Amino acid sequence: MAELTISGLTHPILKDDYASEWMGIEVLALSDGHATIRMPLRQEMLNGFGMAHGGMIFAFGDTAFALACNPVTPGPGETGIDTGTITVASGVDINFIKPAFRGQILTAVANRRASTGRSGLYDIQIYAADPGTGTPTTAPAGSASVPTAPGELPADVATNAAAWELVAEFRGRSRTISKK
Repeated sequence: MAELTISGLTHPILKDDYASEWMGIEVLALSDGHATIRMPLRQEMLNGFGMAHGGMIFAFGDTAFALACNPVTPGPGETGIDTGTITVASGVDINFIKPAFRGQILTAVANRRASTGRSGLYDIQIYAADPGTGTPTTAPAGSASVPTAPGELPADVATNAAAWELVAEFRGRSRTISKK
């Protein structure tokens, strides 16, 4: 499978994720409860109106959600794909705000909002920008490139916020289950 990361960031759930590979998803930032990813919008991802197909936007947000829900390396007592449990979606909602178009770069920023027991709540904002007009860069090692409040842009996107448009808000509810 092709490498789905930049700057060495990897996540075990991407190893056999052929859908994310086909979509051209790149991982920009990962930490427990957070993920930032990007992908280019290609012609085969458009609907009959010439804008991004809603299913593509949904699948992109769902990948960011999955990465944020499953720790890269779970600590003692935590759940994770290496511990016999996985965290999956128990339900999601998506609101499409603006259309995105061929050639634009999408960036999804996923953040955990709440977690208790085996359940969690995550917000994912999906932004679009034309190539070369503020495409986010990976944060330096040890720093986070994720917002801390709903609707807040990551620091690297905020430096050129005029180029980025919010195209969708995705809210996911998670549940940790046994890995079978």
